[in-house]
Amino acid sequence: MKAPTQRPQGFTLVELLIALAMIGLITLLLFSGLRLGSRAWEAVEKVSGQTDELRLAHGFLARALSQARNLNVMVQAESVMVFGGSDTALEFAAPLSEHVGLSGLYVLRLTLERRGASQALVLSRWLLHPEVLAGGDDFPPWEPLEKDGGNTLDDYPSDLDRAGGAFGRTLLLAEVDAFSVAYYGTPDGETEPGWHNEWLAQSTLPTLLHIRLTTASQSWPDLFITLPAQQF
Repeated sequence: MKAPTQRPQGFTLVELLIALAMIGLITLLLFSGLRLGSRAWEAVEKVSGQTDELRLAHGFLARALSQARNLNVMVQAESVMVFGGSDTALEFAAPLSEHVGLSGLYVLRLTLERRGASQALVLSRWLLHPEVLAGGDDFPPWEPLEKDGGNTLDDYPSDLDRAGGAFGRTLLLAEVDAFSVAYYGTPDGETEPGWHNEWLAQSTLPTLLHIRLTTASQSWPDLFITLPAQQF
């Protein structure tokens, strides 16, 4: 009787080809999943970063304005209060810590400035000292904020540090979609408080500020900030 023929051990060529094809497919799916996950993570990080930038800008505004000072300086032999604003710009006096270069009281100005195809919120600062307010060879003098924006600083870089930190400019938030300010108080010559879209050349601070600040991709609840009432 003839013994049955035994199948050789191992894989046939067809089985090897099928196995290699399956391994290739699994590898392709694995790397596609990794790329998709990486892109999703990058998108999450981008949105998170934008949210953090907006949150930090809001936090700075709230902290700085809560310490706003009601004070005057002499400008061309005239006493001028260091506070003013339009619906898209704001200027006030407040302390800054030494991380900006020099600690002390500063005139802080917030303005919307064109940066390419978008707008940016830029912070300009002058140390509240006569020599700094008068300007220097490489930085401009301070002049009270004007309604028509005639004393714009757009020609200066948004990342600038001069006079040992006594004057500087900082990009506070890029790609701004909206920045608006409204002022609640009783302007000179009026008897009843109300909301106004500017507060210029006044003798007192407004009572309350309403600030809206958003970017093209992120929004944040509006700020309502009560200004200090005490005199300094």
